[in-house]
Amino acid sequence: MDFRHEWKHPIGYSDFLALRSRLAAAMKPDDHAINGRYEVRSLYFDNLSDKALREKIDGVNCREKFRIRYYNGDTSFLHLEKKSKVNGLCSKEQTDLSAVEARAITEGDLKTLADSQKPLLRELYSKMNWYGLRPKTIVDYTREPFVYAPGNVRITLDYNIRTGMNGTDFLNPDCVTVPARESMIILEVKWDAFLPSLIRDIVQIPGAHVAAFSKYAACRVYG
Repeated sequence: MDFRHEWKHPIGYSDFLALRSRLAAAMKPDDHAINGRYEVRSLYFDNLSDKALREKIDGVNCREKFRIRYYNGDTSFLHLEKKSKVNGLCSKEQTDLSAVEARAITEGDLKTLADSQKPLLRELYSKMNWYGLRPKTIVDYTREPFVYAPGNVRITLDYNIRTGMNGTDFLNPDCVTVPARESMIILEVKWDAFLPSLIRDIVQIPGAHVAAFSKYAACRVYG
């Protein structure tokens, strides 16, 4: 499992505009972006005691969360992801999902998942079966991604964060989502062993501080 560094900064709109311009001058857009951005939809999982949410809020040092994700409304290309955080470093495991597998997960059809040959899907099945992990809420947002090869740096600007509240109809493109909170823009900076000084200088914003921000936690604001 490969771990990466990760910084998150809530930023203001004027900083967003300035930062977008600087990043575009120094970095490349992600190959998967369309006109510089893409739409992300995720379905996050938690148990009856909201373990993932509480561990995030409490800043537990070693924690994990599961989600299913697709991009730009394309439900033919689905991912199951497990994101882990240990000692401030992050890692992500993922596997592709079929529409049948995704539907089984969202509907709690554990029998369909039991014989999967995908290790990550078997892990999710086990935790749904034994620990009561279930789909909790939909998280939508717009992402503008930039990449820089030295240090394997990836920087994203995320905004228009919306929540499905208690809705989990993840594969329905017409399901209703609402703004999660006041207008938030999140700068995320991720890198491997080192962060090049050029990029470090670009992302410095006066008054901005690294924050333990979670889109999932923000989208649980209504329950």
